Amino acid sequence: MPKRVVLAYSGGLDTSVAISWIGHETGADVVAVSIDLGQGGEDMESIRQRALGCGAVEAVVVDARDEFADDFCLPAIKANAMYQNQYPLVSALSRPLIVKHLAAAAKEFGADAIAHGCTGKGNDQVRFEVGFNALVPNAEVIAPVRDYAWTREKAIAFAEEHDLPINVTKKSPFSIDQNVFGRAVETGYLEDLWNAPTKDVYCYTEDPSVNWAAPDEVIISFKEGKPVALDGRQMSLLEIIQELNRRAGAQGIGRIDMVEDRLVGIKSREIYEAPGAVTLIRAHREMENVCMERELTRFKNRIEDRWTELVYDGLWYSPLKDSLDAFIGESQKHVTGDIRLVMHGGNINVNGRRSDESLYDFNLATYDEGDSFDQTLAKGFVQLHGLSSKINAQRDQRLAN
Repeated sequence: MPKRVVLAYSGGLDTSVAISWIGHETGADVVAVSIDLGQGGEDMESIRQRALGCGAVEAVVVDARDEFADDFCLPAIKANAMYQNQYPLVSALSRPLIVKHLAAAAKEFGADAIAHGCTGKGNDQVRFEVGFNALVPNAEVIAPVRDYAWTREKAIAFAEEHDLPINVTKKSPFSIDQNVFGRAVETGYLEDLWNAPTKDVYCYTEDPSVNWAAPDEVIISFKEGKPVALDGRQMSLLEIIQELNRRAGAQGIGRIDMVEDRLVGIKSREIYEAPGAVTLIRAHREMENVCMERELTRFKNRIEDRWTELVYDGLWYSPLKDSLDAFIGESQKHVTGDIRLVMHGGNINVNGRRSDESLYDFNLATYDEGDSFDQTLAKGFVQLHGLSSKINAQRDQRLAN
């Protein structure tokens, strides 16, 4: 039996009950660790006090908002990370950061076990436990919701029996996870694929028609792949994400309704809101188009999908992920400049690009007077480029006769 357990604590029903349940079942002390990822909502001090009220011997709150933006969201922006070409890894990015701080707490408090509140059907159990294996490989893992088949009814009964300070009278029809990079909504009537989302699903974004008469133009500045300013104002990445969440969200940008292939093998209907993330990734890709050499861009496009899959699958702390990070970081050396775009009616339209490190040469691109492209070279290039296909076609025609 473990003597001290570090618990990933959200403040909700399952993890609140887990504090008391672990204590009763194992006799271990529980240290609750809550991470502020810019999710908003309830005050973090209230969450900390609830953990203590449920029986935690220690309750730690970590303000990781800037760390999350700089060390986890930024690599995703540089990788143009979109799982299944749609999902900007809203929840997947937060899990390795939570794991990092749980591992640090386990070391600080001398814990020999780590606990989480994930179910057995989702991706997060994998992300947490594979991360634990990488950072604290000798720690025992406790997953009461998954391993002891908890239901909401069982959790409520346990909370009432032990007089835990949890308000369980109001139940959302949805399962929601959110942070500054976006918001994920699932379950309830959304599990019927034919049901359209209703207004109460959304929080980070307005209906795209609300501000139809007021499109919003913004200039996003990049330095070596990192967003550094909006409309000429230098800002931290956290501030840029927050500002674009507000402005892009007001235009209905970042709403995603998709059927997602979970790691465990099932398909799941997910609703995401990620106005800042979607806007930044779109602008970053456009900046790359201006500043990155063609073959590098083509190869990076392949790498992006693999990087995204690794993060989605919980392999943030893996040798391949580290190596791909090195490649992507090298690719960003010249991704510097400004992208101007208009956010309107749920859409993003890029209408301006400028960079001192651009590979766009006006004199080569123009069809007007001043064209410096030597068209006499093109004939031989075309002949050689298609030579192998021509020889193959000649062979096929010869054999067919």
